[in-house]
Amino acid sequence: MTRVVADPDMCQGHAMCALEAPDVFVVPKRGTVEVIAPEVTEATEAAVRNAIRHCPTQALSLEES
Repeated sequence: MTRVVADPDMCQGHAMCALEAPDVFVVPKRGTVEVIAPEVTEATEAAVRNAIRHCPTQALSLEES
C-alpha cells in the first residue's frame, strides 16, 4: 500500500497540493496541509504525484508499507 505523507514543519501553506488533489489534501487559510485521504489509489495517484511535484517546499512524499 502506498500512502502520501506530509511534513507540517516544511509546509508553508501555499495550498498547491489542495489545488492539484482536493480529495486528498486540505490547507486551512492559516495553517499547514492536512492529508484527508492518505492511501493512494488508482483514482488519486496522478493527482497526488502532481501535488508532490508542485509543492514549493517539498513537504510531501510517498511511503510504501
